[in-house]
Amino acid sequence: MDILIVNNAKIPVQLYGGTERVIWDLGKELSGLGHRVSFLVQGGSHCDFAPVRFLDERRPVIDQIPKQYDVVHFHFEPPLVESFERPYLITMHGNANDLRKLDRNTVFVSNNHAERYGSTAFVHNGLDWNDYTSPDLHVERTYFHFLGKAAWRVKNVKGAIEVVKATEAERLRVLGGVRFNVKMGLRFTFSPRIRFYGMVGGTLKHVLLNGSKGLIFPVRWHEPFGLSIIESLYYGCPVFGTPYGSLPELVSDEVGFLSNRSNDLSMAILQSGNYSKRRCHEYACDVFNSRRMALDYLKNYEQVINGGHINPLSPALLQGQTQKFLEWLE
Repeated sequence: MDILIVNNAKIPVQLYGGTERVIWDLGKELSGLGHRVSFLVQGGSHCDFAPVRFLDERRPVIDQIPKQYDVVHFHFEPPLVESFERPYLITMHGNANDLRKLDRNTVFVSNNHAERYGSTAFVHNGLDWNDYTSPDLHVERTYFHFLGKAAWRVKNVKGAIEVVKATEAERLRVLGGVRFNVKMGLRFTFSPRIRFYGMVGGTLKHVLLNGSKGLIFPVRWHEPFGLSIIESLYYGCPVFGTPYGSLPELVSDEVGFLSNRSNDLSMAILQSGNYSKRRCHEYACDVFNSRRMALDYLKNYEQVINGGHINPLSPALLQGQTQKFLEWLE
């Protein structure tokens, strides 16, 4: 199969890059399965396992796609895609809070994500764990961590800090945020038990995750998926978060605890040692790997190549979110 993956970003990812990391691992896995993979992405990108074409922002995306591909996999919905006459798929990675109809070939990244748009079509994200250092599940763990873009208020780094500060001695490493942040309303965090690392990637990120007792992830929106969750699980970290979006789907009682009450999470993290690091790691490896993701997408590719649609009707958000932030209680 000749597959073109399209995304309006650069590859490879250097630091955060959620969607970019996913499409890189997807392309590599598809290539390893014997398919011919190409990328259409932003200028400055490069790839050692697949040809790369550069997007021209002056032209419609669909006009830049040669006819040689069996299927085109968009990772955003390009304008006029409904007029595209060749087999295609669109993965929606984020949230939209409007009631517009989406394309019938839209796939979501979790069951909850799909259900909120009246769809049953989803493929869980997966990562190539060979790109990560092997975890040391026996190393002493001395702190918890937050992982995500802390400047996004829905990620609720403030809540993660509250959870830790309510304990007597637990500590938090914030990966993806800084101590002084103008965007969050002049947020200052003075506690010496909270350390900030900004956007981190590569070996430093892996080392920090491997030293953690668990991920504190009190999001205040319906998280579509959450790569932070599976990366943390891979390093043996149970997840302590809110019961919103994909979290109940990804985080069972065996690998974490969910509540939208700060006090509940503060109590729960004191029991982090009761979770099996080995089980967390094996769960991430077995369920959220790039091979499984690629095989699931191949089924969708075959469906559209054979003339079918992914959804019988156009997906649309069933209910808009009226409050800016989902409930977070003490």
